[in-house]
Amino acid sequence: MILFLAYSAVLLSFASGGIALAHLYKSDVNKQWVFWSLGASGAMAIFAGLGELVNPEIRLDTLNLGLPWLPWHVHFDSLSAFFYLVIGIAVFAVSFYAPHYTHHEQKNAQNFAVLSLFTGLFIAGMLLVLLADDAFMFMIAWELMSVASYFLVAFQHENAANRRAAFLYLLMAEVGALFIILAFGVVASFADGFTFDALRASTLSTTWMSIAFVLALLGFGMKAGLVPIHVWLPEAHPVAPSHISALMSGVMLKVALYGLIRFCFDLLPEVHWEWGVVLLVVGTVSALGGILYAMMQQNLKRLLAYSSVENIGVIVMVLGLSMIFLANDHQELAALGLLAALFHAFNHALFKNLLFLGAGMIHHQTHELNIDMLGGLIKRMPKTSVLFLIGCMSISSLPLFNGFVSEWLAFQTALQVDVLDNGVLRSLIPVSAAALALTAALAAACFVKVFGLIFLGVPRSRHAEKAKEIEDKGMLAAPALLAGLCFFFGIFPNVMLNLINNVAQQLLGSTLPPQGELSGLWLAPVSAQQASYSAPLVLIGALIAAGVCFWVLRRNPSTVTRIAPTWDCGFGGLTPRMQYTSSAFTMPLRRIFSPVFLIDEKIEKTMREHTTMNVAEVRYTLHIQDHSWVRLYQPVERGVNRVAKQVGRIQTGNIRTYLGYSLATLILLLWVVS
Repeated sequence: MILFLAYSAVLLSFASGGIALAHLYKSDVNKQWVFWSLGASGAMAIFAGLGELVNPEIRLDTLNLGLPWLPWHVHFDSLSAFFYLVIGIAVFAVSFYAPHYTHHEQKNAQNFAVLSLFTGLFIAGMLLVLLADDAFMFMIAWELMSVASYFLVAFQHENAANRRAAFLYLLMAEVGALFIILAFGVVASFADGFTFDALRASTLSTTWMSIAFVLALLGFGMKAGLVPIHVWLPEAHPVAPSHISALMSGVMLKVALYGLIRFCFDLLPEVHWEWGVVLLVVGTVSALGGILYAMMQQNLKRLLAYSSVENIGVIVMVLGLSMIFLANDHQELAALGLLAALFHAFNHALFKNLLFLGAGMIHHQTHELNIDMLGGLIKRMPKTSVLFLIGCMSISSLPLFNGFVSEWLAFQTALQVDVLDNGVLRSLIPVSAAALALTAALAAACFVKVFGLIFLGVPRSRHAEKAKEIEDKGMLAAPALLAGLCFFFGIFPNVMLNLINNVAQQLLGSTLPPQGELSGLWLAPVSAQQASYSAPLVLIGALIAAGVCFWVLRRNPSTVTRIAPTWDCGFGGLTPRMQYTSSAFTMPLRRIFSPVFLIDEKIEKTMREHTTMNVAEVRYTLHIQDHSWVRLYQPVERGVNRVAKQVGRIQTGNIRTYLGYSLATLILLLWVVS
């Protein structure tokens, strides 16, 4: 039954694209079936994931869909089920959101068919990756996911910048796929086949295992958006339709994490602590670098994309801790690290989908994504503002929301460093924990900026001033569902943690320490004497404090809430120019962390005629670039262009020259064959 539900999710996602194509050629086909199929696909994925996590059992199957001598092998276990659940929730929410959001595309049957077809293929590809039990099926599904998402990024191809972003994404995706193929190839060269069971039974030396790990990290890390191979992510995610951006950032990145976890914790014969150090360092750099670059962005979706780099960095950092503890025979602490990483992956899928859908609602109503051109939307879009605020609080890791619990578990994992005997590790891990604390603080500051500049103050543009609340119930229901889950799992994290414990049992053969309490009101991952947290009690305390404050304030007439114009400091009326801009808000941090950025900042003054004292105009320009792009990718681009120019010289336009090339090639092939 579980496999039937898993297969149904894949088939329904394929069906959604097929229905869109049928509507293109036969207009009487109800196009709403596209979204109903997506919703059913998400529901089937949720049921399949929950069913497997509640009743963990490895389920195997074989499908005669591959090569004659290499059928597709299917493997559905707790790890697959967890990520099935993540995808299912996101797809189910998007199925409510997309009908109204794609209203304009539905007027053009061809655009709607293209968008829906590749959305269905994209989702089906992600689900098939989770079902794959051999390298061949895995790569077929991986390429389906990558190529389908390329067409979604390039959907609005009329804009040259969108085409450039799509090409960059496809290039990085294919380079990453080559690294993954090489990683599988290294392990398969010591195995009897391409099935995952054969790869698990392979016998590799430490050197070859390390080579396979590095190749897998490059391949999966490129898709996940780890620094410095992340530059495609802030280019591609902002240009895709918002519900696709939500799936890419909230879900597709998790599929890359699934591949990394499956390869390192399941397929490789053993784990080495040096690999954990690599993940710890790369994750720390990605987390800190991602949030610093996010703070400098003015485009809302670009900011959210960089924020995904930060959260993926946090997850990889904790996976590194899990590897370190596992290699040093501390299985229970390794289980804690794996549990913290998976729970943060789940939480990130919830609040990042919520924020991208919220960004789509803002863009839909204002036709604007530049933060400096918004403002005052809390009065014009009150429901959207509440939902977006929940997303901001969740991603800022504030108590009572899900992001706090997973980051708290990450800190609890790092604080167990005293059990290690290695002095280098005992020094390195606290530094990474301090960087994680700084990252959390910067994330809070970043989303204070986001919410404050978008929803508070006065409108900065005519579009923002004329904005109205979303009227479509489905478009509001999707982020409302995700916001409710962010709050629910912030108050009752034990519900999900108990399920994820089965994943740790499957991969590591161990769960949280016996003294850990994953039931009732308290969460004590190591022991109640070391640290514990009770979200329900915190909620009760917060409600009591709020009630007392409200009662006390209401008793005093001078403190009763009243509505009045904002104080204008005696200047005679507020204007949008008096408000903080995005650049002004982040200026102190830009000065402190200036070595992290490539900053081009100019102030140009235009003087009035015949005077050097009277300024007519001041123009301020600020351009911030990513070090990775300038230092790493642009030199490679220039080198490729130089080589291409040299190779281009063979195109002489002379038919005799081309015949000579053919003759030389023929002689070479005859010599090689003979």
